[in-house]
Amino acid sequence: MQNIDKKVIEAWFVTIPPGMACMRDDRTKETWSVAIDAFKLGKYPVTQDIYQAVTGENPSAFAGRQLPVETVSWIDAANFCNALSESLGKDKCYTINLETENVTFNSTANGFRLPTEAEWQYACQAGTKEIRYGVLSEIAWYKENSAHSTREVGQKEPNEWGLYDMLGNVWEWCSDIYDKSVYGTYRVFRGGGWCDQERSVMATTRRRSHPLSFKIDDLGFRIAINPEK
Repeated sequence: MQNIDKKVIEAWFVTIPPGMACMRDDRTKETWSVAIDAFKLGKYPVTQDIYQAVTGENPSAFAGRQLPVETVSWIDAANFCNALSESLGKDKCYTINLETENVTFNSTANGFRLPTEAEWQYACQAGTKEIRYGVLSEIAWYKENSAHSTREVGQKEPNEWGLYDMLGNVWEWCSDIYDKSVYGTYRVFRGGGWCDQERSVMATTRRRSHPLSFKIDDLGFRIAINPEK
């Protein structure tokens, strides 16, 4: 692990104000609301230079320091959060048992974590209920404009809260189990990727897959942290 500059990491975060997320599942037609406490979320998806500095590895199919890391499982993302927390003297959020696929989350830890999907959607919509925060071609890399690859983060317009690439470029793992009774340990990911058509690249689109085995070249993650008290 390389030395991680705390100031560089801290500069990556935007403070998200408290509010309410209005959720919907197109499969079940269920709707629900979630109260959101204030938290901090990364301005960008985790890039390959940061991921490699923390883990010593770069699994990405498309190589580039400022490209989002991809081809990472949910467990890879959680392990990254733990490693970054440890490197900066913070408490780890996750205790992971790979044999049982059991993950314990410490909600009181001051370390880095994945956002909940409600936090992710609320932050993406920037306090609105819109499915997108602007004209898609101006805010996202997707099938029509990506040239068949991920693109460097921060090149498109951010949302009103200063978050880049919330839509397009890579899907982003969230902390939640999707539906344990139907899909077991499958975790949620959000946002759409570089190879998705316009209809899939929305703040409200939900997808899920296996937390250990599923890795693909349009799926990465961004990190969150609770504000210091």
